[in-house]
Amino acid sequence: MATSAKKPATHDRGLRSRDSGKPPSLHSARKRITIPAAVNDPVPQDAARRAAIPMAGSGAKRLLDILLSCSAIVFLAPVFLLLALLIRLESSGPVIFRQHRRGLNGRPFMILKFRSMRVMENGSDVRQAQRHDDRVTRVGFVMRATSLDELPQLFNVLKGEMSLVGPRPHAMAHDDHYGRLIEGYSLRRSVKPGLTGWAQVNGFRGETPELDLMVSRVQHDLWYVRNRSFWLDLRVLFRTVGELFRNRNVY
Repeated sequence: MATSAKKPATHDRGLRSRDSGKPPSLHSARKRITIPAAVNDPVPQDAARRAAIPMAGSGAKRLLDILLSCSAIVFLAPVFLLLALLIRLESSGPVIFRQHRRGLNGRPFMILKFRSMRVMENGSDVRQAQRHDDRVTRVGFVMRATSLDELPQLFNVLKGEMSLVGPRPHAMAHDDHYGRLIEGYSLRRSVKPGLTGWAQVNGFRGETPELDLMVSRVQHDLWYVRNRSFWLDLRVLFRTVGELFRNRNVY
């Protein structure tokens, strides 16, 4: 497992948005943020070259994706049915929420989630979920806190649009926004997006109301791109199980 490089340090928390309830506007940053490399770690631009090199065990990674996603879908079928029933009983609308995301090399795909809100935002204006968000349903609150709303993405993994482990894909509106603010942001897409990722198991999960939180998330994503391996994926999956019970920054 290629984990000899040190984990990225948390970015200086001075880059805050004044309005903590919304993603920072383009006017809240005077210049584009360049992500500093961790000590003894390559510069962020090296992620593109590193990503072009086939990962050792990439075939095993895809096999793991197929086996675990298939097994999880079969094992969790009763949970899928129960959640679908609860969603329909609480509010009108589709059970599954679909939203455009960017995958490997920026290729668009439709991500699947259990609908946890009363709205179906999928355009140029997508607002992140916040604490006490009135768009979230009661069932949705439980699903989001436990990440059960992400379960349909097992089908995205099975189709090869996502992997079990990789940088989490963001709404296209957020990609465009943060891509203008953070140098190297797009390098996250040099590998398949993941159901879980290195950033998520290190505490950067859920809402990012401050710009420095997204910078830190991207730092961790690029660290994963540079150091990814089959064994690192297993480590992330193992840590994800514990992370589900911590409920950090997820609303």
